Amino acid sequence: MEKESGDVMIQAYIQESNIISPLGFTTDENFEAVRAGNTGIQQRKLNGILEEVFVSSIDEDQIVDLLDRLNLPSGASRIEKLAIAALLPLVQDKKSLANSLLIISTTKGNVEALAQHNPEAADIPTLAKNIASYFGFEKEPMVVSNACVSGLMALSIAKRYLQMGLFDDVYVVAFDEVSAFVQSGFNSFQAVSSEACRPYDQKRSGVSLGEAAVACYISTEKRADSITIAGDANINDANHISGPSRTGEGLFLSIQKALEEAKLTAENMDYIVGHGTATIYNDEMEAIAFNRAGLSSVPLASYKGNYGHTLGASGLLECVLLVECMRRNVLLPSKGFEELGTSQSIEVLKTERKGTIQVALKTASGFGGTNTALVLSKD
Repeated sequence: MEKESGDVMIQAYIQESNIISPLGFTTDENFEAVRAGNTGIQQRKLNGILEEVFVSSIDEDQIVDLLDRLNLPSGASRIEKLAIAALLPLVQDKKSLANSLLIISTTKGNVEALAQHNPEAADIPTLAKNIASYFGFEKEPMVVSNACVSGLMALSIAKRYLQMGLFDDVYVVAFDEVSAFVQSGFNSFQAVSSEACRPYDQKRSGVSLGEAAVACYISTEKRADSITIAGDANINDANHISGPSRTGEGLFLSIQKALEEAKLTAENMDYIVGHGTATIYNDEMEAIAFNRAGLSSVPLASYKGNYGHTLGASGLLECVLLVECMRRNVLLPSKGFEELGTSQSIEVLKTERKGTIQVALKTASGFGGTNTALVLSKD
């Protein structure tokens, strides 16, 4: 059960964050890059894939420089090093982690180890323990690996544990990397775009994959720039192993339940950052769900035109950027969008808009019918 302090419910607040991506190695760098309309999506050659593909991957020379400066474990995998590098600025000055929870969000972890015939190194719980051990977390780390809602769902879980009084604070680190294995999987669904992806656009044809490592700190301490996780919901529509619900049922119910918990309505919403993968069926499903929830006229954006789909990192990455939008009162546009390509009307932003963002919504959907909605607010 959630604990109350007097007559006031304990609140969970999003505090510091850090992003390592093709667009920068801090949250500020990434925000300014997205604001400038930059994208990490480029045509590249992946080992094991015959043709060049459009992906957003971190430049290897920059990674070497970054990781060398941080003096990280030499035996760690590339993705493990990126996760540690993302989390380090948030943890390095922390006096005690005795009652702190570390949540790891990823869909594939060190999947490249399988290609090297090293299944032990590909074990995600072991990877999580390695990261926790590096920083000295005393509590067992939690792994959230629930398709593409993982990063956002991790924030939802962090909020609930804090409200239950089980931990002093929570650190979330989310990561996934571009690989031939994942690219081949999306190719098998015929869901990969032949150009940089264009969420919600009439000419969209599929995803562009991306990679990132993102860390975020959540606590019950209210600060001047804290953003409240006012409501959350995670509902599975069990429609299909890969195809989204044609009625948007799971996403609609997630939004509805999150708004109910936040004691807010669609009329209070100032900005939405959707999942926006640029596949035909996902974007259509979202448009239907947003219309059913009464949100069709709320400004909407997807950041996947900037980053590609970063899988288990996407929800946290995009939520961290949304938090920065709320702090700076800037609504960032949806890169690649030109003409609406969904049957239901939605207000997709083509250009930056300035204005107070008091309440915002972040959503995510994934394979297996997973759906998550998070309502954020300024107190």
